[in-house]
Amino acid sequence: MLTALIVLAAGRGTRMNSDLPKVLHPLGGVPLLVHAVGSGRCLSPDRVVLVTGTGSDAVAKSAKALDPEIDIVIQTRQLGTGHAVLQAEAALKDFSGDAVVLYGDTPFIREGTLRRMKVAREAGHDIVVLGFESAKPGRYGRIVMDGGRLVRIVEFRDATETERTITLCNSGIVMADAERMFGLCRGLSNENAGGEYYLTDIVERARVRGLKVTAVICDERETLGVNTRAQLAHAEAVFQANARKGAMDSGVTMVAPDTVFLSYDTRLGPDCLLEPNVILGPGVTVEAHATIRAFSHLEGAHIGRGAVVGPFARLRPGTNLSSGAKVGNFVEIKNASLGEGAKAGHLAYVGDAQVGPDANIGAGTVTCNYNGVEKHRTEIGARAFIGSDTMLVAPVRVGDDAITASGSVITKDVPDGALAITRADQNIKPGATRRLLELYRRSRAKSGKP
Repeated sequence: MLTALIVLAAGRGTRMNSDLPKVLHPLGGVPLLVHAVGSGRCLSPDRVVLVTGTGSDAVAKSAKALDPEIDIVIQTRQLGTGHAVLQAEAALKDFSGDAVVLYGDTPFIREGTLRRMKVAREAGHDIVVLGFESAKPGRYGRIVMDGGRLVRIVEFRDATETERTITLCNSGIVMADAERMFGLCRGLSNENAGGEYYLTDIVERARVRGLKVTAVICDERETLGVNTRAQLAHAEAVFQANARKGAMDSGVTMVAPDTVFLSYDTRLGPDCLLEPNVILGPGVTVEAHATIRAFSHLEGAHIGRGAVVGPFARLRPGTNLSSGAKVGNFVEIKNASLGEGAKAGHLAYVGDAQVGPDANIGAGTVTCNYNGVEKHRTEIGARAFIGSDTMLVAPVRVGDDAITASGSVITKDVPDGALAITRADQNIKPGATRRLLELYRRSRAKSGKP
């Protein structure tokens, strides 16, 4: 059976006190909505519809960057979840299959949970909702059951005192035949305490029609929603704890796990080592047996098998370290590749460059890649030795087995096996220091400065 995702992301998020739409706030280095859409990907959806509202242009841009095939619809007035779902009807007018309603601010729904909902649908239930048991249900909507039959879902402010004692709560996530779901939503009423069209009311309407409705129960932690900055911080802590555990379970060593921060798409190979205070931003892959030493910050980087990074290194997007490459303390790499066994031990900037196998980048080396208008590339050949404090003014090439002398400014290509020296001659002036200092003292005294 075909499946469509309807992701509700139109809320104002007023409690975030932010100019940024709520679903674009980052969690694990990517917007919240990426997590929501990602959780539904386990169902291999044929269509994805994102219902936007506040900040729709920015939300649509982010969604399209994630998947150009996502359909974007706009809920111009926020009249409730049932009304929001109806906004997707036109986008799915030719669709025949199940629709799953997810929420852009609910990032932790697990694959296994959605699959159990799918199994319940395939077992003959017309509508499947997702619920959770809560020791402190607070203002959550309550799921009213009669044996194994779901009778209705009641919002907290509409619930009786008896209903408020129920601990089975509604997550808001629903799975049903798309056409049937839209049909039930079209008949919703907003005669309730909130004056809104609740998606949850389709349960009672379905029961009246004799349809089969059930609930699948998940862990409450999966349904964690983000409505405030504090909840966002809590969600980040949950994400990081889950990501670290998953990494260590797969064979990654972390010396001080609580100080390591991963991203949604971090990929870590077995037996790699992450030392304390490492930050891996989006787009990082670390292959097996590589080491990321303390206080290093990586984003958009690929670290090859057995490579070593840091401590105190910064690798920016476009960095690629081949097997056995080494990047030491206070080295910054950007849009550059280091070949197998290449080394940049300390205090260097390598940007827009290709560094060959077993090349050595000395301390203080800078690839001068930007002229204020355009970026230019530097090529450093295999086994080349770049002396300390070399300035490589791109575009320029240093050949295989070539050497640049310390303190050189290289503006022309260096042939294979050649030595390039551009430093000025050193002049010695005996006794000049005393004369120069005396001149400075007389000048200072004449100026009247203390």
